[in-house]
Amino acid sequence: MSAHAPTEPSKLAFTYIGFRFFWLTTLLVSFAVQIMSVSIAWQIYDVTGNAFLLGLVGLCLFLPALLLILVTGLTADRFNRRGIMAVCLTVELGCALAFLTLVNVEAHEVWPIFIILVVLGTARAFWGPAAQSLAPNLVPSEALSNAITVNASAWQFASITGPAVGGLLYGIAPGFAFGTAAALLVCAVVTVMLIPKPAKRQSHQATSLETMFGGFRYIFTNKVVLGAISLDMFAVLMGGAVALLPIYAKDILNAGPTELGLLRAAPGLGAIVMALYLTRFPVRDHAGKVLFLFVGLFGAFTVIFGFSTTVWVSIPALALVGAADMVSVTIRETIMQLWTPEEVRGRVNAVNSVFIGASNELGEFRAGTVAHLIGPVPAVVIGGFGAMAVAVIWSRVFPQLRNQRHIDKRMA
Repeated sequence: MSAHAPTEPSKLAFTYIGFRFFWLTTLLVSFAVQIMSVSIAWQIYDVTGNAFLLGLVGLCLFLPALLLILVTGLTADRFNRRGIMAVCLTVELGCALAFLTLVNVEAHEVWPIFIILVVLGTARAFWGPAAQSLAPNLVPSEALSNAITVNASAWQFASITGPAVGGLLYGIAPGFAFGTAAALLVCAVVTVMLIPKPAKRQSHQATSLETMFGGFRYIFTNKVVLGAISLDMFAVLMGGAVALLPIYAKDILNAGPTELGLLRAAPGLGAIVMALYLTRFPVRDHAGKVLFLFVGLFGAFTVIFGFSTTVWVSIPALALVGAADMVSVTIRETIMQLWTPEEVRGRVNAVNSVFIGASNELGEFRAGTVAHLIGPVPAVVIGGFGAMAVAVIWSRVFPQLRNQRHIDKRMA
């Protein structure tokens, strides 16, 4: 046997230094965004006392991604993705400093807040496709599933602890909260520049409407990618149980603020535990079938939560919802990245981000509307059964996705 036999690439994403800096950047940015989100909501309500204006925060952050969907994806495909991320972080840092200035001068006008929010939403719109498309450039395909899992765990950890930290910091002083977010973003600018510069991509296509719509065209002509994106979109649309947690806590579970906090944290905690499990025991075979199974389980655990009248049944049910969602997201995202060519990856990720963002908003709207019409329990239970039905129907409509065996390489 030769002493110089080639070794297989490591399947652990943290083996690769570029990914380590990428993961750290994700963690820092996620914390900063969560702290700012909570602080902005408090600031708007402190200034106006108007609940309707709180609803406009999400709209200001989401609309730029929707309106710029053709531009953000093409930008991620044409330019240096690490550079795009650095520019976006610099703009977000400017937004954090602008919020810090507003609270320090004790401004009583709300319109500057919404202008800054639109700028922040625009930066986030360009950040998403660039960041999602850079990750596959930092690790080999064998480590991509692990990379997606551990990167998602960073976001989940920030989504659980970030709002609590943000509320605590805002309680100390509003300026302290925005100052902390700014400091985290400064660190993120440093870590993103420590990511090794990816290889320069050459594009010989002139910019036109045809190239701008390249992401849509690829998605609708590739059954595997179309199935992966639409499966998540419709499953999320059937969700929205989290939006009803205050109603459940107060009227059905007879729980207080502490239990509500545990209910809110449960899906994220379940997702983190599952992410840790998947890093040690990843899905090795029958990935497509496992994907549909866990989308179905996501719906089943949602139904259990919907029927529960005891907080100590509801919390584990929500934790299992989060765990099932983590499995399905990891497999779906990995398959989608494997099947998307490098030259259109930014445009496909831009479409995916907007579709999932829209379905999140619509899922909460669906749950709230149905709860208003027929009650919160039917709203959650119908959504759970709906997710199970989506899993069954999609497994029949997209056999190529169902038959995908491994998540470290494409299957013809």
